[in-house]
Amino acid sequence: MAAYSTINPFTEQLVKTYPPHTPEHVEAALAKADALYRSDWSRGPMANRLPILAKLADLLTERSETLAKAASTEMGKLIQQSRDELKICAGIARYYAEKATEFLKPVPYETSLGEAWVEHHPIGVLVAVEPWNFPFYQLVRVVAPAIAVGNPILLKHSEIVPHCAELFEALVREAGAPDGACTNLYISNQQVSDLIGDERIQGVALTGSERAGSAVASRASEKLKKSTLELGGNDVFIVLDDADIEKAAEVGAMARLANAGQVCTAAKRFVLHEAIADRFLDAFSAWMKGVTLGDPLDPSTTLGPLSSKGALDRLEKQVEAAVAKGATLLFGGKAADRQGYFYEPTILTGIARDNPAFYEEFFGPVAQVYVVGSDDEIVELANDSHFGLGGSVFAGDISRAKALASRIETGMVFINTATGSMPELPFGGIKNSGFGRELGDLGIKEFVNKKLVVVAG
Repeated sequence: MAAYSTINPFTEQLVKTYPPHTPEHVEAALAKADALYRSDWSRGPMANRLPILAKLADLLTERSETLAKAASTEMGKLIQQSRDELKICAGIARYYAEKATEFLKPVPYETSLGEAWVEHHPIGVLVAVEPWNFPFYQLVRVVAPAIAVGNPILLKHSEIVPHCAELFEALVREAGAPDGACTNLYISNQQVSDLIGDERIQGVALTGSERAGSAVASRASEKLKKSTLELGGNDVFIVLDDADIEKAAEVGAMARLANAGQVCTAAKRFVLHEAIADRFLDAFSAWMKGVTLGDPLDPSTTLGPLSSKGALDRLEKQVEAAVAKGATLLFGGKAADRQGYFYEPTILTGIARDNPAFYEEFFGPVAQVYVVGSDDEIVELANDSHFGLGGSVFAGDISRAKALASRIETGMVFINTATGSMPELPFGGIKNSGFGRELGDLGIKEFVNKKLVVVAG
């Protein structure tokens, strides 16, 4: 298995290596989680569990600076972006502390049989497999609803953010969660597969690559276990001819460069109406070129490094292959000549449908630009993708933008703003971007037993 190690992507220095958990440790963790599921903690009133989430929200706020520095050091996120991540994490925990009771209250159904209602109950121990790009957010958005419902959860975080995983588990325990409610495991993919096959596991949530999602969903299906997947994206950023071009260019650059472009819902394919294409591209290029590369902990830095040497190597090969197949490189296109895993902001145009890059997700500061002549062409291009996660439409005529949004095949569309995430908004996609939803009222109901009870009239 890959080593769980903290390597600072700015200094390229190894900070700490974490030993993997043994099969005996994993079995003990699973047994403890299963015992907790069968106890009054899971089966009893939800009101007994919700104070944990309220306390977790407080701790995430109080420790935000320490946690933010840990994330920025471990995976390279700009310090202010790490602080913003912790803010939404606290918001998610508090949201479910306050809203879970309402979301999971019994739902009455009219029937000729008599009285009927659906109750919501926990289903058992869950496994969550999570990525490195939002090392705390990815955890809290599965753990908070799991605690509210009463499902104990085993966490398998990315191998490159073991410190963040360790800190999060400790925080949940400090918030009052009993042993077994949320357990961090440094385990291999094979151990994840073995866990999914265990009868004590009843569901698995994964955020990650298509490859990982396919493997996990296949294993879960084989064992008749519920799964949710949030995978990659190749989101469009559509700019219509009546849009505020300066605003769209600024927001578009932010949406492409945030987290060094390592966001599943980042703007990746910029689809421009031909009437404003040149104006937008000039303004957008200025924003892309105007970044300051540097230490993620330095507030003056506006573009940090990629998360790892592997991430940098993959992006370099992708761009080189795209250009070799006919794409035009406007600028950038290579690793920055400096310490750290930095990649230059890059714009590619002229990507034909037979270029593999047309269907690929570029996980880094690389923008693809397409120019079209009509709304129908916009929809055709937007939907010509293996992915279907999110997207943005910038327009002056909101009715026109709404009509386009309804025709775009994705799980989310945002109008006159970048794709984002809020505790109250369901998050997820279709096609190869996965299935199921997290957050909001939909997310908390993914791993519950929706039990029908009928009393004869």
